[in-house]
Amino acid sequence: MQAFLRDMTNKAPHIIDLDQLELGQHEYDFVLDDAWFKDLEKSEVLGGEARVHAVLEVRKSGYALDMQVSGTVQVVCDRCLQPMDYKVSVTDHMDSADEDSLAMDDRHADLPWLAYELIAINLPLVLRHPEGACDPEMVALLQQHLCSSTTEEPEDER
Repeated sequence: MQAFLRDMTNKAPHIIDLDQLELGQHEYDFVLDDAWFKDLEKSEVLGGEARVHAVLEVRKSGYALDMQVSGTVQVVCDRCLQPMDYKVSVTDHMDSADEDSLAMDDRHADLPWLAYELIAINLPLVLRHPEGACDPEMVALLQQHLCSSTTEEPEDER
C-alpha cells in the first residue's frame, strides 16, 4: 500500500492510526518543506526540503518503522549567526519490541514529527559555514573582540 502525505503545511498533525492499518508493510513518501519547518516553534531547523521515505510494518505483536530522510535544511551558523544550508542523509530503524524505542506509542505514529526528530538528533553539535563562507562583517567584529589566552606581563615585572 502506497500513501502520500501531501498537505504538510496544514497545522493538523499527520498521524497514522496503527489500529486502522492491516497487518503488513505500508509505505509513505512525503516532503518536509519550508512551510512545515516554519510552523514549528523554537526549532533548530529554519526551513529546507527533506524527502522522507518510511516503511511501517504492522505485526500482530507490534510494529517496526524504517525511515530514510535526505535533503537540505537551513540552520543558523554558530560562528556568524547567519542562515546556512546543511545536507542531511539519515536512516533509522525503530521497533516496538525494542525497549529503547520510545518514538511511537502503541496506537499512533506521527511520521513527519519522527522525521524531524531524526534530522534534529543527527545535526552536529556545532553548526558552522565552511571556512571563509561566514558573514564577513560578523567575522571582522569577532576579530575585534577576540581575547588571547596568553597575557603579557608588564615590563617592570620581568
